[in-house]
Amino acid sequence: MPDNIIWIVGAGNMAKEYAKVLSKMKEEFITIGRGEKNARNFEAELSVKVIRGGIENFIHETKIKPRRAIVCVNDEELSNTTLLLIKNGIKEILVEKPGGLSHKEIETTAALSREYNAKVFVAYNRRFYSSVQKALEIIKEDGGVKSFNFEFTEWSHIIETLDKPTPVLKNWLEANSSHVIDMAFFLGGIPKEIKSFKAGRLSWHPSSSIFAGAGISEKGALFSYQANWESPGRWGVEILTKNFRLIFKPLEKLQIQKKGSVAIEEYTIDDAIDREFKPGIYLQTKAFLDQDYSNMCTIENQLINFTYFDKIKNG
Repeated sequence: MPDNIIWIVGAGNMAKEYAKVLSKMKEEFITIGRGEKNARNFEAELSVKVIRGGIENFIHETKIKPRRAIVCVNDEELSNTTLLLIKNGIKEILVEKPGGLSHKEIETTAALSREYNAKVFVAYNRRFYSSVQKALEIIKEDGGVKSFNFEFTEWSHIIETLDKPTPVLKNWLEANSSHVIDMAFFLGGIPKEIKSFKAGRLSWHPSSSIFAGAGISEKGALFSYQANWESPGRWGVEILTKNFRLIFKPLEKLQIQKKGSVAIEEYTIDDAIDREFKPGIYLQTKAFLDQDYSNMCTIENQLINFTYFDKIKNG
């Protein structure tokens, strides 16, 4: 097995999305799965063989290790799988968000990646939406972000019916809402100062269910956020520059309000790649393979992010 073959670890829905992209790119890859149901579904949909038995068995049976791997296992297995790959010499790893369910797990992965000189990136594909990439251009041309706000309300009536392990549900902000939080801080800058408040509780998320806060980012932009998981709402991000309000609601679409107007218009962007594949996945995978890490979330970045996730979650 040549070391330029990419491993996809996991055979679920996200693994399929990466396999579609790698096939389009004509990259060689193998998929290593554990569950028979996922493996069969993967093979039936993509006509690509899945190696059964899980990564633990496979990694000890093969002599040649690849340089790169993409980790798409269940949330509760992300950290341990990444650690296993690092210890076995894989040097470039793209792991599905959030990379781990706790600050401690992210800290352990970051420390081990430094010890083994491995590069680990957390797959926040929304950074690579065509809408977000266009917004970066507009922000730069208009002199930077002045302020921003975001909402990460979750539909608790849906989530409570999901077949998810308790640790994933208890850390749902990190496991799911962090997509919105990361996108907002990616565009507006990570907090330099932040004040957070929380209230409420849910049976599956006992720490909090209503969130509000504000601060100032490292880019000098004031920001605020709110979410109420007990009430209707949706994800959304708004970025304000000198002349424009950039609105992401839904996140894949870019709407724009211009100074002097109350009209909100949809901004026309070339998003063909986001319509052909799961939005953001193609450009994210391309950046990973091209070693263009400028817009990627490193495991060290995620360690910083978790500081703010904890503040937002716990007040």
